[in-house]
Amino acid sequence: MALNIAGLVATLVFYALILGMGVWASKKSRREEKKCVGSRSEVTMIGGRNINIWIGMFTMTATWVGGGYIMATAEAVYTPSRGVIWALGPPSECLLFLVGGLFFAKQMRSKRYVTMMDPFQQRYGNTFTTALLLPSLLGDVLWVASTLGALGGTVSVILDLHSTYAIVLSAGVAITYTLLGGLYSVAYTDVIQLLIIFISLWMCVPFVILHPSSSSSSLSSSSNVTLTPVNSPPWLGELKTEDVGKWIDEFLLLALGGLSYQPFYQRVLSAASPAQAQITCFASSTMVVILGIPSLIIGAVAVSADWNQTEYGLPPPFERGEAGNVLPLVLQNLAPSWVSVLSIGALAAAVMSSVDSALLSSASMFTQNIYKSYLRKQASERECAWVIRLSVLLVGLAGTGLTFTGEGVMAFWLLSSDLLYCIVFPQIICVLHCPFANGYGATTGFVLGTFLRFLSGEPALHIPAVLMFPGWREDELTGDIHQYFPFRSLITLLTVLIIPSASLLAHLVFTRHMLPPSWDVFGVLMETGDTVKSVSGVGRAEVILPAATESETTENLLVTSTSSC
Repeated sequence: MALNIAGLVATLVFYALILGMGVWASKKSRREEKKCVGSRSEVTMIGGRNINIWIGMFTMTATWVGGGYIMATAEAVYTPSRGVIWALGPPSECLLFLVGGLFFAKQMRSKRYVTMMDPFQQRYGNTFTTALLLPSLLGDVLWVASTLGALGGTVSVILDLHSTYAIVLSAGVAITYTLLGGLYSVAYTDVIQLLIIFISLWMCVPFVILHPSSSSSSLSSSSNVTLTPVNSPPWLGELKTEDVGKWIDEFLLLALGGLSYQPFYQRVLSAASPAQAQITCFASSTMVVILGIPSLIIGAVAVSADWNQTEYGLPPPFERGEAGNVLPLVLQNLAPSWVSVLSIGALAAAVMSSVDSALLSSASMFTQNIYKSYLRKQASERECAWVIRLSVLLVGLAGTGLTFTGEGVMAFWLLSSDLLYCIVFPQIICVLHCPFANGYGATTGFVLGTFLRFLSGEPALHIPAVLMFPGWREDELTGDIHQYFPFRSLITLLTVLIIPSASLLAHLVFTRHMLPPSWDVFGVLMETGDTVKSVSGVGRAEVILPAATESETTENLLVTSTSSC
């Protein structure tokens, strides 16, 4: 197959369009800096809390409809042992936004935080926040790697161009416009990216369905049919009794683990009000499902297709070990060439809409919660702006480099949520909804969650399992242990329970003077009632107000005892 020149030109035009939109948005960002009452860094990180509700819905949805989402959904439907029932992306992300809107968006936005780490820093101090920040930063890097890897596979199939070029070009464009305009560039480019994703993917659907090789008569010739029940469509898949625990665990991991990502809270905190933040979440819960349907259809068509009638021929992609690239393979062989070129635009848009969010997310947390609050408390706004830019560049380079390690898209996608689901998600629940949680409980939960997750093993990283949960299986080829019990959810539940329990125990020990006050490193004895709490190591006091209006909260929420940049 020769290089697809027309497709390459169209792809370069698309990249130029996205970069142009990013440059325009960066100019808008500079205009907003002059009008916004917040700091320059706040405009970069959360758009000065002035993102339009429609822009908010588009950027929230685009962030989650990434390359991993689109490619992995089609891959799950096509894989014989999985099928539609294992395509967890659309339903899990719908639940993510519903739960986030009901229980997290209002609480975070009403207190005017800048990052999701702010409540931890105010209550527990800098040291614990820094430790909790590490898995979040690693999750962002893995997210970048998974989405870039998805694009590389598509480009190599459709354009016959080495994936390295597409990966580097996509990363370079996303890094550039994120450096220039911060959240404004990210949000406005997300709008055009989401429109391209929607139009391109849905335009491909009728062509692949109507292709002669995807007719219903080819079901009997599909090599996948024998692996599913006779009376059900082969693309539907099967959920065996012994696999129910694994299904539940992966579903909750993708749904609730997403609530531990800074990009979610970045959109929530950029809204003009708590109510607008909730509306953004609820609208996104519907949009993300609509954008997942084309991938489901394309995966189902791949199952029933008679590949012998296409240029691809036999054996089918699964038997060649190319199930991860089934979406671009279907578009290349079952759709006109101009349609497959459009799919490149859709994948590139999906990739950059997620990559830019991860870049700005990690840069915001590092600058706000480590550099400006811990390393350089007197840093100027100009200095903070440069730290954000440098952080964006470093995370982008790290994620791009990790893309070339050869791990599968699904492994990256699940692993990035895994780290946050078991470690960070329980902490967010307790810091927002458990008023008596303290640093001792949080530290105990962090150590316990990390320790149990490490002992449970991870085949993707070849970490041996020490804890064998019921239903475990051993891979005959590699010897790795695969857990089929919902062990991640169990670890998360145990961590949620241990944080308040250890907090109450620590409070009892110090208030009853069982240990000397000098040992109270988290300042339990410094609490002066339910209204004012002074946190050791942070240098600020948080005033917890009763139910107040947005305007009252804006004026009175935080009392800061030290200057900040």
